[in-house]
Order: sequence, then C-alpha cells, then structure tokens
Amino acid sequence: MLKNENNLLYLIDSNYIGQFMQNSMFISFSVLALIFVSSFSTVKASESDKWRPHIDLEGKPGSDRHLGEADLFVPLIQDDHTLVFGNLRGRIDNQNGREGNYGLGVRHMLSSGWNLGGYGYFDRRRSSLGNMFNQITFGAEALSMDWDIRANAYVPIGRKSYQVDSLNTATISGTTVVFRGGEERSLGGFDAELGWRVPVFDENSQQQLRLYGGGYRFSDEKAGMIAGPRGRIDLTFNEVPFLWDDSRLSLGLEVQHDDPRGTQSFAMFRLRIPFQVFGGQETHQTDLRPIERRMADPVIRDVDVVSRAGAFGPPETASETASGQLLSVVDSSSTTGSNLSNAVAAAGANSTVILQGDFSNVNSKVILQSGQTLMGQGSLEVKSPSGRVATLDMGSASVSGTGTVTTVGGNDSRLIEMANNSTLAGITVNNTASGGTASYAVLMDGVSGATIRNSTLSASASGNTSTPIYILNNSSNITITGNTLKASGQTGHQTFGGMAVQDSSNIKFSNNSVTASGSGNKHSVYLDDVTDLSGSGNTKNAAAATCSTSVTNTGSIGFTDGSSCP
Repeated sequence: MLKNENNLLYLIDSNYIGQFMQNSMFISFSVLALIFVSSFSTVKASESDKWRPHIDLEGKPGSDRHLGEADLFVPLIQDDHTLVFGNLRGRIDNQNGREGNYGLGVRHMLSSGWNLGGYGYFDRRRSSLGNMFNQITFGAEALSMDWDIRANAYVPIGRKSYQVDSLNTATISGTTVVFRGGEERSLGGFDAELGWRVPVFDENSQQQLRLYGGGYRFSDEKAGMIAGPRGRIDLTFNEVPFLWDDSRLSLGLEVQHDDPRGTQSFAMFRLRIPFQVFGGQETHQTDLRPIERRMADPVIRDVDVVSRAGAFGPPETASETASGQLLSVVDSSSTTGSNLSNAVAAAGANSTVILQGDFSNVNSKVILQSGQTLMGQGSLEVKSPSGRVATLDMGSASVSGTGTVTTVGGNDSRLIEMANNSTLAGITVNNTASGGTASYAVLMDGVSGATIRNSTLSASASGNTSTPIYILNNSSNITITGNTLKASGQTGHQTFGGMAVQDSSNIKFSNNSVTASGSGNKHSVYLDDVTDLSGSGNTKNAAAATCSTSVTNTGSIGFTDGSSCP
C-alpha cells in the first residue's frame, strides 16, 4: 500500500507562468524554490522516507550559448519500491531565452535490478526572439547500475509560429521580386540515448563515470528537420567532501551536431542541495543502496522547446517599394539594350525600376520620368502584398552606349536623361562618342530635385567635350554623392572628370571620386554661372586643374587634397 504523506496542491496560473518566465532570472528562481520547499511542512520528509526533496543547480557554458538551470525534485508518494515525484525546472541562457518545465513522474524498482520510470511535462519557453512556445513532453526510462535507456517525445501545443519581420527576405528571380516572410516555428520530435557505467569505480563507490550516446530528430512541415547525434560524459560524486550529507556534484561534457545549428558543445557543472539541511533532520540516504539512489537521478531530456527561425512564409510577389512606389525589374536576359528605353518608359512616373545584367549597344537614350528611380546594385526596402517589408539586395547592372545614341543638334550624345525628382542609384554607365560628337553619360536639362548616388559613370569622346554628368538650363536642387566619375578625351578638347554645370543652382557634390584622363585639357569640373554650390569629401585622381570656371559662381566644392572649386 502506498503511503501518501505529501498532500501538496500547487496551482499555477498560465498567465503568471508566462510573466514569470519572461522576467525571472536564474538566481531569483532558485531562491523562490528554496523558500517554497522549506516553508511548507507538507514537503518535509518523515524519518522513514527513502527519498527527500532537493534542488539541483546547474551551469552549462557552451560553444554557442551558456545555460543556467534550477531543478526542484519533490517526492510526493513513496514506498520501499515506488516513487511518485514532482519536478519543477527553470532555465535561462545568455541569448535572452527562458524556459520552465512542470512535470510529474513515477519510478519503480524491480527485483531484477532495474528501475523503470515514466514522466510527463508541460513546457513553456520564451525564445531569444521573445516568442512564447508551449509543448508537452512524455518520456520513459530504464536505469540499472550499468546501463541507462531513455527516450522522450516532444509535442508542440497552442500557438506554433510567430512572424519575425527581421527575418523577411526578398530576392530577384528573373523579372520578379519574390518575398518570403520571416517566422519562428516550434518543432516536434523525439530523442533517445543509451548510457553505460564505465567500470573505473566499484558499483558501490560514491563516484561513478558514465558515457552516453544517442540522437534526436525534430521537424516541422515548413521549418524542415533538425536531426543529429548527441554524446555526453558524466562524472558524479555522492557525499561531496566539505559539503553536507546527501549532496551531489556532477561534472560533464556534451556535444551534438546537426546541419541547421552545426556542432554545439557544453561543459556541465551540477550541484545537488538536499532540503533536510535546512530542516535539521537526520538523513538516511547515505545508507541507500546505489540502485536506490538512482531513483532520485535527474530526468534527462532536451534542454529546449526546440524552435527554428527563418524565411518560412509562402512566396509572394512584391510589386511595391516600402514607400509605395510601383516596382518593376528589367533583366538583360529578356530585354536587349535596344529595348531598354521602352522598358523604362513603360514603368511610368513615380516608379522604381531595377536593372539586372549588362545592357550593351544602347542606341536610344533612356529618359527617366518624373519621380522615377533607376537602380542597379545596392539595397531597397520592398513590401509584400500582405504588407510586410523586407530588404532586397540587388546584383549589378551596367548600361553602355555609343555615338549612335540619339543626339541633340547632331553633336552631343547622352545615354541617360534625368527628370524632376528622379534618382539614379547603383548603376554603371559607360558612354562613348566618336568623331565630332560630345559624350555625356547622364544629362540633366532644366530638372529639379534629381539625385545620382553610388554609381560609376564614364564618358569618352575623341573629337569633342566629354563629362560623366552634364547639368544645364536652370536645373536646381541636384545631389551627386558617393559616385565614381570618369572622363577621357583627346588633344584640343575639354575633359571634365566629374561634371559640367551651366546656369543652375543648389548643386551638392560630395564624396565622389573624380578622374580626368587622356591627352586633352583635363579638369575636375566645369562651372558656369552656378549658385549655391556645396560639397566635400571628393577625391581628384588626375593631374588636372581642379576647375574650369566661367562667369560668376557662388559656394565651393572641397577636395581631400585641399583644393577647392569656387
């Protein structure tokens, strides 16, 4: 007949558990557990009880993260061969994770020398991303003096996934931007292990060394599978010198490996504190046989409610930027250089056009429309149809043209023409003009609010002026920053490595690299009646005059070599 001397009813509200696990620390949990057990007479063991309540405090420094745990073990019902126990655990790690395990188990000693056990737990975890997951754990064990056999099953319950916008992804596939939402998902699965007592100590010794080997498998239909081997070694000392009776010290090492998480290893330090130390009771556990002491061994199970985070959401086509502009992709594998201008025009005003690939032999100028952005390399925030945002990292784009590009007056060639509030970003543009034709990579003619950033622009002419950027006819509020600008020319002709500006205002020219080369008259920039000129951090990579100036200019451009351009 089983004796029932511990009539403890402990009701834990689920809301309290969640708040407790989110805010408690390892040390506070340990103190609360000690106070709880020592404060209630119902958990004080009688003189005839074999197994007494205790708490194990564990530290597990690891290669990937560090863990701390408090493990409260409370015998509830027992006789000479059977023990029903409650188990309450709290765990934290150094990555802001928290977990609580609330369990009930039973162990029974067989005359054959085996202890058989089974247990069930409710587990609640706050992941390092701040998401709360619940699961039920069921386990079974068979323990002898020489062998251990354990198996556990883990079943997620309640909410199993959370959106994690920091893990959203966006990629380019052909002419489509594919969005996938970030999620963290809990995984169900199982683990098992086989242990062996290494016979370096007698089986009646207070020290024992055991080796364990096993594996685990967790899976989810979207997050995939986490599976691999696990091994550990455990050295246990009962009745630790300089400590009280029934204390226990365990030292160990653990290593596991799976493809998603790689190899993880832990050292383990575990100290058992028996509660009869605080109650002043004499102990009889030193008289227990070794197989009887194994009835109070810690339950071995996975340390976490296993979750995995990634871009597991369904694929969606992103057709807008985060700011609400319509988004389109033009790929050189499906659009030739001769059709590039039509493709950009079709995207419409106030749109963002992403170029991917190399567009060569462009024979008509690409005219941007009002508010339009033309991009190549770099990053862009895009929005899915469901309203979530991701950062799109683009590949590269280059545009090259020759003197066959549409000209004005028959003596100048421009490859890209800007419009009001338009932007050119992260694109390599090369324009070459032959004969008596001038060459400009980019033209701004009477526009306002245009920006060129993080691009590489080159212009070359053999019989006329060349410059990467030509700004004229009352253009205003122009920003040119972070670009690599190059121009080359021949003897007798002007070469402006950065830009040429006429009759315009409020020009900001900063952090650009400027190169003027060839045998012509080389200058960094040309300024003719420019007001409110500003900018600094530019570099001049040629032995050329800083500026070629005409009429009145106000403001200045600074270069890192100390020269300035009025």
